[in-house]
Amino acid sequence: MAALCVEESIYNLLPHIAAKSFKEPRYVSTFKPYVKRTIEQSKAPWKTIGPPKVQVPSPKDFLQKHSKEPKLPKREKDQEGKKMRESNVPRRSDHPIMGVQSTKNFISTNAANVIMGVAKKPLPVCVDRRQGDKFILETSGLVPKYLKKKDYGLTPKYVTKRSEDVKRAQEEYDAYVKETLRQKAMKRLSDEERESLIEGLKKNWEEVHHEFQSLSVEIDTIPKKLHKERLETQMKQLEHDIQTIEKHRVIYIANK
Repeated sequence: MAALCVEESIYNLLPHIAAKSFKEPRYVSTFKPYVKRTIEQSKAPWKTIGPPKVQVPSPKDFLQKHSKEPKLPKREKDQEGKKMRESNVPRRSDHPIMGVQSTKNFISTNAANVIMGVAKKPLPVCVDRRQGDKFILETSGLVPKYLKKKDYGLTPKYVTKRSEDVKRAQEEYDAYVKETLRQKAMKRLSDEERESLIEGLKKNWEEVHHEFQSLSVEIDTIPKKLHKERLETQMKQLEHDIQTIEKHRVIYIANK
């Protein structure tokens, strides 16, 4: 029990002041007015409060029979209609002048045209059998009218143009091949170039031979053996080239 007792002190006699809890201000978004305004604009009054308050239709305005059918205009009085018809239609005693008057006798003119005119020739027709149907001969396909065309038997223009195009393409290809062969044709070495080439090969052989003679007498390492084999190979190749050029008097070189 002695362990649970509070230690006696003079400070325990002082009154204890309760510490006030500090509460931070609530977070308010800067977009709150914009969101509130957007919601108010998109909200309709009947979505939350019910149907809108509109004027109730009157019971007297009910749907009647034949009320939606189209109605003809009212007929005018008979007297006004008679007066209008009488004013529009001429009388028997009236002789109105209509159009341009002419003194030409159309009956005698038409008779003279028929007498002096050439009789109309009937269209040539064909019949498939004795009591069969009759067809116009021109559109039946039996008349060789294509033989009478001006361009019958002549080569069409598109065929001639295609032949010319093929011929021109072949000529261009032949010219290209000829030019390519001319550029890649082999060139013959002159005597001066042949002699200078032989002298250059001999000079190279002397340089390689001098380097070969300068090797040490004892070759006991791998690099020395490889170097000796490389010099021997170069000397054999140069000797072969010199013999080949000296053997042939005419030498051609292909152009790249």
